[in-house]
Amino acid sequence: MTQQKSARRSCLYMPGSNERALEKAKGLAADTLIFDLEDAVRPDAKETARQLVCDAVRSRAYGSREVIVRINGLDTPWGEDDLAAAIAAEPDGVLLPKVETAATLKRVAELVAQNGGNSEMPIWAMIETPKGILNVGDIAKQAEHMALSAFVVGTNDLAKEMRVTAQPDRSNFLFALSSIATAALAYGITPIDGVYNSITDTEGLAAECEHGIQLGFKGKTLIHPSQLETANTLFAPSDEEVAEAQAIVDAFELPENAGRGVITVDGKMVEILHLESARELLARANAISSLTSERSE
Repeated sequence: MTQQKSARRSCLYMPGSNERALEKAKGLAADTLIFDLEDAVRPDAKETARQLVCDAVRSRAYGSREVIVRINGLDTPWGEDDLAAAIAAEPDGVLLPKVETAATLKRVAELVAQNGGNSEMPIWAMIETPKGILNVGDIAKQAEHMALSAFVVGTNDLAKEMRVTAQPDRSNFLFALSSIATAALAYGITPIDGVYNSITDTEGLAAECEHGIQLGFKGKTLIHPSQLETANTLFAPSDEEVAEAQAIVDAFELPENAGRGVITVDGKMVEILHLESARELLARANAISSLTSERSE
């Protein structure tokens, strides 16, 4: 799980009722695959999709890709059965839609225990309603009590709930996006940005990725394989960033800098907090490099 958690640049939704798509996913360059039992599946196909997805998870045929199952809400006729089936299949995590209060996560923890699941199974939460945004700090705080691993922005649902149309610069979502990313980062949770709806507008996708990066998001949810390359490229540290981070780590390891909290690197003042950030960036870069190497073999 360490490599995938350090990457998560590209999180691709795959419809759980589409057996061909689940098979195709084995060869895609996604860091994370989200097998969807919710929005992508019509009501009369829910049970079939659940079986297909759980069989796919149990196959362990997706290599280094992180495999997440998005279940239906616990307040739907399918949610609890989805969760029980996912627990038995043991994916890399379960994504909960429309999380609005900490109580939902507490209920999930109870159901995991009741179904004999591992309490350390990562839980992902979608924040996609105004109520969820207002409560996002309390939701994030549950990471102190359970394996709350990622927040995913549901921008399409958020637009619907707010009765607005997303602006190209996402200015009308700025409070929501910033709140979600900030709450996640405060509690060691990975914040993952929402989808970009056009599968042909590469420039628009790139701009939205850059915007998300500046807000603190570490990856992006995607709706089509054609979007993978853009997300993987932009959410990876650049060569310049890696070189700068390595220079900081190397400088602090010099004998003459032992025990010092502030040093100079390439003419810039660097503190211990920069050292911590540099180590995190290098760990992320190494994880991405390992994933890339494995897929090219």
